[in-house]
Amino acid sequence: MTHIRPRRLRASVVGLGLVAALAACGSDDPTSTADPADEGDGGNGGESTSETIVVGSFNFPESEILAEIYAQALVADGFDVEEKFNIGARQQTIPALQDGSINLIPEYNGNLLAYYDTEYAERTTEEVDGALPDAIAADGLVALESAEAEDKDAYVVTKETAESEDLTSIGDLEKLGEFKLGANPQFGELGYGIPGLESVYGVTGAEFVPIEDYGGPDTVKALVDGSVQVADIYTTSPAFGTEDLVILEDPELMISSQNIVPVMAEDVFSEELAEVLNAVSAELTTDDLIALRGRVEEGEKVSAEVAATDWLTEKGLI
Repeated sequence: MTHIRPRRLRASVVGLGLVAALAACGSDDPTSTADPADEGDGGNGGESTSETIVVGSFNFPESEILAEIYAQALVADGFDVEEKFNIGARQQTIPALQDGSINLIPEYNGNLLAYYDTEYAERTTEEVDGALPDAIAADGLVALESAEAEDKDAYVVTKETAESEDLTSIGDLEKLGEFKLGANPQFGELGYGIPGLESVYGVTGAEFVPIEDYGGPDTVKALVDGSVQVADIYTTSPAFGTEDLVILEDPELMISSQNIVPVMAEDVFSEELAEVLNAVSAELTTDDLIALRGRVEEGEKVSAEVAATDWLTEKGLI
């Protein structure tokens, strides 16, 4: 269910004062529907801008944490921000960006490119970032600078299965013969999902089991209790610290980079806004994602809002 905060976030602290270069994809003069005289200065240290930026998220915890981080950073730099979280998959978020329901969402560069080109050949961060601007431009979208932080899909089995069947890489899954593979509903169509499993590694025995929580607790439970023998679990999952799970190697680089990248509607783009978002991305690491997810989903069970605030404070961004 879509969650809309009952309040609007407004600037309450000084601006970031950090400068980051614009991504190449955002260096062209953007189209803006607002009168420049009304836009205000994104780095105005506390005065809210006239245009509200609606920040969205996918419907899983990590996405909400990331959306909170970027939203709060914008607030700290004087932007008027509204949060609209837990929207759904790209089939919902891309149209929402196009129709103005949201203006900004933290994305994953490889998965976003795959949404537009299921046969894309790019694999490294640099390759994917280079191809992304042209892929999304037709939908009026702009990608900013990607973070070092990366959360990749991974083919995962239990340690018991890996040892008993001698599984070390994705191609070894052919040893299982017929098996059940649990993953998010889109996995059945993605290039690194069921189609790639067959075309890249020649593994054809998978029975696809859609699970809605994007590698979350339900997916982990299904794998651990044997409901599925293989699962798509993201590499920042707290489950790797609590369960005996093994990530299968991907020697053919079937799964591309999945760096965090803010994506926004071209008609609300501004250099001031990009400066703030790029400064956040420059600080965000994969270890940060693991720690943030651990705080929210495990032990402490703090809210995404609290975790985001603490991280931004620790990094000196607010």
